Amino acid sequence: MRFTTAEVAEATGGEVFGREAVVDGAAIDSRRVLPGQLFVPLVAERDGHDFIGAAIKAGARAYLTSGPIEAGTAIRVADTAIALRDLGAAARDRLPDRVVGITGSVGKTSLKDLLSSVASTTYATAASVGSFNNELGVPLTLLDAPDDTGCTILEMGARGIGHIASLCEVGRPTVGVVTVVAGVHLEAFGSLDDVAVGKGELVEALPASGTAVLNADDARVAAMAARTEATVLTFGQDGGEVRATDVDLDEHLHPTFVLRTPWGEADVRLSIAGRHQVVNALGAAAAGLALGVSLDQVVVGLGGARLSALRMDLSTADGGYRVLDDSYNASPTSVAAALRAIDELPAQRRFAVLGTMAELGSDEEAEHRAIAVLAQEMDIHLITVDQPWYGVEGVDAVVGIDGAVARLRELGLGDGDVVLVKASRSAGLDRLAAALLA
Repeated sequence: MRFTTAEVAEATGGEVFGREAVVDGAAIDSRRVLPGQLFVPLVAERDGHDFIGAAIKAGARAYLTSGPIEAGTAIRVADTAIALRDLGAAARDRLPDRVVGITGSVGKTSLKDLLSSVASTTYATAASVGSFNNELGVPLTLLDAPDDTGCTILEMGARGIGHIASLCEVGRPTVGVVTVVAGVHLEAFGSLDDVAVGKGELVEALPASGTAVLNADDARVAAMAARTEATVLTFGQDGGEVRATDVDLDEHLHPTFVLRTPWGEADVRLSIAGRHQVVNALGAAAAGLALGVSLDQVVVGLGGARLSALRMDLSTADGGYRVLDDSYNASPTSVAAALRAIDELPAQRRFAVLGTMAELGSDEEAEHRAIAVLAQEMDIHLITVDQPWYGVEGVDAVVGIDGAVARLRELGLGDGDVVLVKASRSAGLDRLAAALLA
């Protein structure tokens, strides 16, 4: 979105130094600056002000600063992080009221990707990149929305009560989607009921003219209907106004189903892997219909959707085995879904290489053991990387990615086998998936 530096200063309470300029979008990493953008240096473990020169060389047309003025055009502000938030709110003022907020413990990014494809059939659509869903990601998504944007999709994450409410003050969504309440970030939230309180802040922020899209299969999510004045539209596989019947999977785990809605029925075929993606598709369909996308175009959008990187990415290696790379993140809910996914794949043998599931609070050891038991019940050979909490007899515990590769070689990984790779992002198991496919 284009702003003059004078408009940036007005939105942030700043002062312009240097020549007047027009910026288009913003970046907080000097290595990812695109020509014409505004560079926003943040002060964290490293001081972003140290990289203003690099950002200018990369093509930044202007920059915010709370420190000294360097070469080029600058807008001096009291606090660059607060200024980024204020500028994101100013960008939201320019957007039409088709702004969707998506939250939940799992499934946010997949549902966002599906909805982005659905909305794009009808509107010029801007959406969060990857999982850029925090106090930095939301304003950057708004600022990077093109001037002709007709629909904006904001993924909203939270690590405590009050976080979603704060993001909603900036993004002001008119449609809110809640996927599921699960045991994620319990170290910060404390309990599942607290997670529900935090996630429900999204529906509380909706205007009365808006729509809350709620997962009817999750009791805590369904109960959020009482917390909003907006219209409520439900989705789910067991219940809901938007639901799926006749679900089936092909040999690549791509689901087909009959989509049943108050707007009519239609056959859907997804190009993404996993039975659990059906409920995400239902949420995307419900939100798309609430935005005014026709049922026919919802089907087109769902069929053409692709997921962000490192999510349910099923590939075949030269050795004939298949790798399901779902290594972006992990929680007990998502790991169980991924295990069930490879259990449905035709295979000679099934392996799961799992790392840490982070931020589970006091139940973390029990949750890891429960996943190990589930894998054994499915006759999936479990290899764990740098995590002793999966400690069940028969589990292969290895050290590092090289250890996992070596163990799979010892086991004779080959034609007809399938390997799931999954862990919280901090484990870096995407490198293992890449090594297996190299």
